Amino acid sequence: MRCVDGLKGFDTAINSVFPAATVQLCIVHQLRNSFRFVPDKLLQDFARDLKTVYQAPNREQGLENLLLVQDKWGALYPKAVQPWLDKWELLSPFFDYPAPIRKVMYTTNTVEAYHRQLRKVTKTKGAFSSDIALQKLVYLTIQNLHIKWETTAPADRTYNWKEIINQFSIIFEERIKPHRFD
Repeated sequence: MRCVDGLKGFDTAINSVFPAATVQLCIVHQLRNSFRFVPDKLLQDFARDLKTVYQAPNREQGLENLLLVQDKWGALYPKAVQPWLDKWELLSPFFDYPAPIRKVMYTTNTVEAYHRQLRKVTKTKGAFSSDIALQKLVYLTIQNLHIKWETTAPADRTYNWKEIINQFSIIFEERIKPHRFD
């Protein structure tokens, strides 16, 4: 499973290198794109209706809810709704997985936040004396991020990683070796 942000051709490129991979478009990017076409005064209602699509219990219910969104909003804001219908096959693969791991799978936000933290420490440096110096800085940054994530209060954590890794180890038993993930 690969989650991508909608860059044209990215899904084709991934499938050419990894033919067995499933490509999932980032729901958050799709939401942001749709929100650009809806006036602020109606945005809350529109977002609530779209939430019924990506938080549906299964793909079939998600599509039914999307058709309801189209009936309600499609005539007024076709540019906000039609891309969901056009890209449904790339927006819905996360429904093939259990609910506890869907939130991790339908967005690229976690990876983007991680990259943002790495960029924050590397962009302020003018140049590095060597590749090893850059590797050390990135390594130390990752260690500090790990400490930060470990000390975050459980209520502030976005995902239940222990349950997620348990689900992945069941689904991808042949790929995930027994390992200590805490």
